[in-house]
Amino acid sequence: MSAQVASVLGRCTHAIVRSIPNSLSQQALRSKDSGEVDTARARREHELYTRVLKDKLGLQVIELEADNSMPDAPFVEDIAVVLNETALVTRPGAASRRKEVDAVKKALQDLQLNVVEMADENATLDGGDVLFTGREFFVGLSKRTNQRGAEILADTFKDYAVSTVPVYDNLHLKSFCSMAGPNLILIGSSEPAQKALKTMQQMSDHRYDKMTVPDDAAANCVYLNIPGKGHVLLHRAPEEFPESVKVFEKLKEHMLIPVANLELSKVDGCLTCCSLLINKSPDL
Repeated sequence: MSAQVASVLGRCTHAIVRSIPNSLSQQALRSKDSGEVDTARARREHELYTRVLKDKLGLQVIELEADNSMPDAPFVEDIAVVLNETALVTRPGAASRRKEVDAVKKALQDLQLNVVEMADENATLDGGDVLFTGREFFVGLSKRTNQRGAEILADTFKDYAVSTVPVYDNLHLKSFCSMAGPNLILIGSSEPAQKALKTMQQMSDHRYDKMTVPDDAAANCVYLNIPGKGHVLLHRAPEEFPESVKVFEKLKEHMLIPVANLELSKVDGCLTCCSLLINKSPDL
């Protein structure tokens, strides 16, 4: 299992991103008032993030157009869960986001993935609540994701165990955690984050290593395992979370790439939110 785990987690050939609409600053959903979004700066940060994926890491990046009627659409991670050749198109917990599905679904179909749709009207699932460890899934039960959504995910990816984790005081499970490597859970230090980690540890047959950072938001990173580049971690910039970045510097074998995300974080955007990562088999 371990060789397979090491090969699955973080492997990536393609990424889907979606441009930032003018409507984001005024109309995007937000769990708390964090000040006004500077749209021009948000676009610069998003462009830099996209350039890192494309130019620095060599991924094939599919850029979907912005749409003013969909202010939250840049957060494409919520719209699908992709593993190997299967893509589960979700039913986002916020009704206003359900029309984001069409463009993402088409992009996944164009990549010739096996696209599964979540048709059950009682189910809700946001990709931001789905943590895949390489061995199993943890699904946050939050304001956006319910038990039925988690069940459909389990039906879709039958080869992997799926455990649910209650999420309090946060939008999504990945608002305070992510994977930083094949066996390494990155977690924030707040009480809700630590409580969720404890639940994950109790649910799993496997013992994961953990790395705790002082800032919950900084615990959301993008881990990739790119042939020729090895372990890569996109993390929040040092000027945003200096204490957390000191912790990342202990990851001696990783290529560490700081990425600013100050503007999108005002509307609950994390680093993982802004891309849908896909690993296509070369023989297709």
